[in-house]
Amino acid sequence: MNTGFDKQSAAFKKFFNGTGNMKTIKVGMIGFGTIGTGVAKILTQNKDVITKRLGAAVELVKVADLDITTDRGIKLAPDVLTTSAAAVVDHPDINVLIELIGGYDPAKKFLLQAIERGKHVVTANKALLAKHGDEIFSAVAQKRVSLGFEASIGGAIPIVRSVREAFVANRIQSIEGIVNGTANYILSKMSDENCGFDVALKEAQQKGFAEADPTFDVEGIDSAHKIAVLTRIAYGTSVAFDDITVAGISSITSEDIACAREFGCRIKLLAISKYDGRAIDIRVHPTMIPVAHPMANVNGVLNAIHVRDDLMGENILIGHGAGALPTGSAVVGDVVEIARNILAGVGKRIPAASFQSEEIRAVPLKGIREIESEYFLRFNVLDKPGVLSTLSGILGSHSISIESMIQRRRAGSGEGVPLVMMCHKASEKNIQSALEKIEQLDAVCEKPNLIRVEK
Repeated sequence: MNTGFDKQSAAFKKFFNGTGNMKTIKVGMIGFGTIGTGVAKILTQNKDVITKRLGAAVELVKVADLDITTDRGIKLAPDVLTTSAAAVVDHPDINVLIELIGGYDPAKKFLLQAIERGKHVVTANKALLAKHGDEIFSAVAQKRVSLGFEASIGGAIPIVRSVREAFVANRIQSIEGIVNGTANYILSKMSDENCGFDVALKEAQQKGFAEADPTFDVEGIDSAHKIAVLTRIAYGTSVAFDDITVAGISSITSEDIACAREFGCRIKLLAISKYDGRAIDIRVHPTMIPVAHPMANVNGVLNAIHVRDDLMGENILIGHGAGALPTGSAVVGDVVEIARNILAGVGKRIPAASFQSEEIRAVPLKGIREIESEYFLRFNVLDKPGVLSTLSGILGSHSISIESMIQRRRAGSGEGVPLVMMCHKASEKNIQSALEKIEQLDAVCEKPNLIRVEK
C-alpha cells in the first residue's frame, strides 16, 4: 500500500533512518532570559507530550547568551550553552532558530543570517517586527522558510494563528486589544483600590510585573508594536511605526478612574486598528469601555484581543500575555508547527504575513484628527458663575453635544474644581479645536484631559 511517504522530499526522509526509528528536530536559541528559560523548561519537562503529539523529538542543541553561569533553575548539558550567537546561527544541524534577545540589533542581524542559511525562525520580538517587518517578512518569503511570532503578541493567546488560519476566510474589520499586562495591572489596581498611578506602578515593580524603567509599557509603545504587527497580518499591509498615534496611562488620575466608574465605565489602555475598506485607523491610548463589555472586566496582568469581521461578528480571546511559561508555550507552539512542516517535507505552508507576498499592498492611514469617537473630558476650572455656560458654548460651536456632566466637589476661594463631561460622538478635529480654545480661558486652571470612549 502506498502511504504517500515515498513521495516525500529528502527534507522528510533525513529525520528517519532505514529502520523507521524516530529522529529529532534540532533547535537552537539565542537569548536565555526569562522567556528563554521558560522555553528550555517546556522543551525539557514536557518532552514526552511534545514527542507524542509531534511524532518526533524536539532537541535543544545550542543556547547562546552573554551570561551562561547564572542559575536559572534548569540544568542543560555543558556543551549546549555558549556565549557565541554564531555557534547557533552557523550550526549545520539546527533546523529552527529561536531569537529571544529582543530589541533591534543584533537581533535583526541574527534572524536574517539564520534565514539566509535556510533555517526556520521563531521570535517573540514585536519591536523588531514592527520596525523592520518588511525586511524580515521579505527574507523568509524569498528563502521559503517559516517565521513563527505567536509569542510577540498576547503571550499565550493564539491570536496570530487565529488570524492566519482560523479566520483565513474572514474580512477583518477591526482588532482592539488590551495587550500590555503591566499597564492593565496598574489600571486595574487604580480602579479596584482607589490608589494613584505612582502607588500602582510601584507595586507592579515590586511584584515583577513592571520593569525598573516601565516607559515602553506605561507609555503605550509596547502596545503600539503589537498592534502594528496585528495590522499587517489582518489587512495585508505594512504600517510605519512612527505613524501610529500613541498615548500612555501616566496621565490617568484617580479622579479619572472615579468618574469612569460613575459613567459606568472602566479605563483600559487599548490598542486599536480599524479598517473600513479605504483607510486604517490605528492608535494606542487610554480608553473608557462600558463595564457591561467583557473587555472592561479583563483585569490584572491578563490580556484580551477583540476581533470583528464580516462572518462571525465578534470574537474575544483572553489569556496570559506575559511570563516565562505562557510566552514560552507560544514559542514552543511555533516550533512544533514548523517541525510538522519539516516532517511533511514542506518548507513553508502559510505565508508569514498571512497574505501572499504579491497581495501585500499599501493602505492609507487615517490621521487621528480624522476619527470620530465619544469623549470623556475633564476640566479643572474656577468655581464661579458663567464658566459652565462658556465651556458649553465653545463645545456647541464646534458641533459637540454633552451627554452628561459631573461636578465633583465645591472649591474653596480661588481654587479649581473638577468638571467632567461625557460627550456624544464627535470628530477628533472638532474636539481638539474646542479644547485649544478652552485651554486659553482664564477660568481654566490646567490643561484639559481627554479620554476616548469605545462602545
